[in-house]
Amino acid sequence: MKNCIVTTTIFKPSLALKKFSELKDWTLIVVGDLKTPQHLYKKLNNVIYLSPLDQEKISKKLSNLIGWNCIQRRNFGYIFAKYNGAKVVASVDDDNIPYSDWGKKIFLNKKINVNYFNIRDEVFDPLSIFKFKEKIWHRGYPINLLQKRAKAVKNSKIIKADIQANLWDVCPDIDAINRISLKKEDNFYFPKVTPYSSNKYSPFNSQNTIFTIDVLKNYFLFPFVGRMDDIWASYYVQSLGFKVVFCDATVFQKRNQHVYYNDFKNELIGYVNNFDLVKSLYHNPSNIKNFLPKRSYLAFKEYQKIMKTI
Repeated sequence: MKNCIVTTTIFKPSLALKKFSELKDWTLIVVGDLKTPQHLYKKLNNVIYLSPLDQEKISKKLSNLIGWNCIQRRNFGYIFAKYNGAKVVASVDDDNIPYSDWGKKIFLNKKINVNYFNIRDEVFDPLSIFKFKEKIWHRGYPINLLQKRAKAVKNSKIIKADIQANLWDVCPDIDAINRISLKKEDNFYFPKVTPYSSNKYSPFNSQNTIFTIDVLKNYFLFPFVGRMDDIWASYYVQSLGFKVVFCDATVFQKRNQHVYYNDFKNELIGYVNNFDLVKSLYHNPSNIKNFLPKRSYLAFKEYQKIMKTI
């Protein structure tokens, strides 16, 4: 198993997942939850379905710590991919429909020339380089910095990327308060870009992102921190020295139904803590413990323990 795509869903196979399952040279791993209609996924070709029982066989302890009915079950897909020898793992959402060129340009495990944005602020907003930067910002970007986002100085630099965060057309990944402020939330289309990175940490998500297997040893979707599960994971792995590169939109999102107010409540922990979390991680990656609920931290340590044994 060379390249894997990992996702979670409680719905019947979506158009996005059907298209992902048809990609050559990739294997789709669907991590089920208690509500997932598993019989429908077992009918699809090139799909490995991890049932709740399969996940508990991997680790009953981790399963109990994470709990059910949550997107963080996706962590079991990462474990399964590594156990089966995957070299590159993509994490996707079931409502992100891949374009025909999805997965054709992989910039990981090699040195590449990127547009490199130097900033004075503590965090780089990867959406700030686009013409609609005054309208939107990436989910998880510290709102403390919104009013003073400094202009980035663009240079060219050769880096070796460990994480490839591809963008998403139509409905970008933005904070709930950002989405509520827009008169119309969708129809954003990103222009083609030269792969780009920054001298500072950047938020990236788990909905259209590709990782080297080395990153996945420490990339963990934290339970019990609301919609910051993947955002805090992104800041954490960067604090360990892993490099992220942002690239063209390779999907368009037909967003599953959301209640904005519920999203807002689940993002409050980030609005309050993101800035302090990042500053703390710059000093020491182990400071992540100070921001996590105890059960979340225990789940994280169990995940790391499992990954080290594979």
